[in-house]
Amino acid sequence: MVLTDRQRTDLHAGIYEYLRSRPGEAFQKAADALAEGDPEACGKTNGSSASKIPLLEKKWIAIPRLQKKVLELERQAAESVKIHAHRVDAGGGQRRLLPRFPPTHTLKGHSMGVTAIALHPDYTVVVSGSEDGTIKIWDHESGEYMKTLKGHTNTVNSVCFTPKGGHLASCSTDLSIKLWDFTTHACLRTLRGHDHTISCVRFLPSLDLTAAGGSPSSTTTGIEATMAGCKHLISASRDNTVKVWDVETGFCDHTFSNHTNWVRCLAVRQSDGALWASAGNDQVICVYDGLKTLSVELRGHEHVIESLAFVTEEPLKVGTRENKHTETIRDYLASASRDRTVRLWKVSEGSCLAVFKAHENWVQSVLIHPNGNYLISCSDDKTIRVFDIKAERCLRTIEKAHDHFIASIDMHHKFPVLVSASVDQTIKCWQLD
Repeated sequence: MVLTDRQRTDLHAGIYEYLRSRPGEAFQKAADALAEGDPEACGKTNGSSASKIPLLEKKWIAIPRLQKKVLELERQAAESVKIHAHRVDAGGGQRRLLPRFPPTHTLKGHSMGVTAIALHPDYTVVVSGSEDGTIKIWDHESGEYMKTLKGHTNTVNSVCFTPKGGHLASCSTDLSIKLWDFTTHACLRTLRGHDHTISCVRFLPSLDLTAAGGSPSSTTTGIEATMAGCKHLISASRDNTVKVWDVETGFCDHTFSNHTNWVRCLAVRQSDGALWASAGNDQVICVYDGLKTLSVELRGHEHVIESLAFVTEEPLKVGTRENKHTETIRDYLASASRDRTVRLWKVSEGSCLAVFKAHENWVQSVLIHPNGNYLISCSDDKTIRVFDIKAERCLRTIEKAHDHFIASIDMHHKFPVLVSASVDQTIKCWQLD
């Protein structure tokens, strides 16, 4: 590479300035020789202050910083490719991102049936709860076991992360809810107040936390609402109630008693936390707008409702312009029941849009695909099924997905993975194509 006249002049000026800044006769002689060879360039630095850091030194120091920045950007680009490249198939079209056989990993470690699973919102981590009373942490990308959290004395029925992923909540048949720091893996607080088995817990994402929070030291739970992305936790119980807990104080703020029987499941709209729903043995789905208002009751199932789900999406997803399709799918609510059906509801109208009847046994868990075009469910018939919402038909079935009843499934809003948990004591990770 050949330097231009201007670049050569700037280089000589920088070298001359550097030599003049160094102590010792040899450096000064070298500077004089350079000045004799290129007096025009060296003359530019005669008025510069000797106390300043020479320009050549500044540029030399900047090079490693720029190299480090380039490496970091390359790493981020590689990670982005890893996350998003799967979305386009070999022909250039959009992939549907549906689970397919075989599983990429089978995670083993629990000594009894696995009852609950939850994917971390940001990391390639999945946590599982079991009838053995433990919570285990796994890397779903590598299939490696990471850690076991112990504290519950009976079956762990539900686990969930805060919207920002820094904390974990779990509930159990031992009548307790535990809040965990997911960095230190320490139990921060145990919440008690229900009179019977606690079936499900969910955090309520909040877009407005200006009135909440201080430092973690000022909260009795060690959780700061602004850092967690939520102010409240909701829990469902066999005592027929749903309780609302303040995550900072650990106190119960409100108790809902709209159900007449065991409340088994909860669902929260992750984009803003404005809508949430509960259901259970009384076969009624109660949908709430905020923390006080019962918005609508949905009826149609003929047996116990085991699972509810709003569309799978990034928690607190703000700043993006909503199109008509996004508005439509955020109004969807899916339910799974022991009557062997999966139903799709339009919450704003309180109406049932479709009933899917492909399963041959109790349907234990359901979710709405992030693109809003599919429902995915698992059942005691040991299958995972994908339903096309528009066509109202079963699009794909993974037969014998587990060796026993499948208790729960979860799907990530960003990573191409779906996980399932079973009575056969395993968790399976399914790649999406």
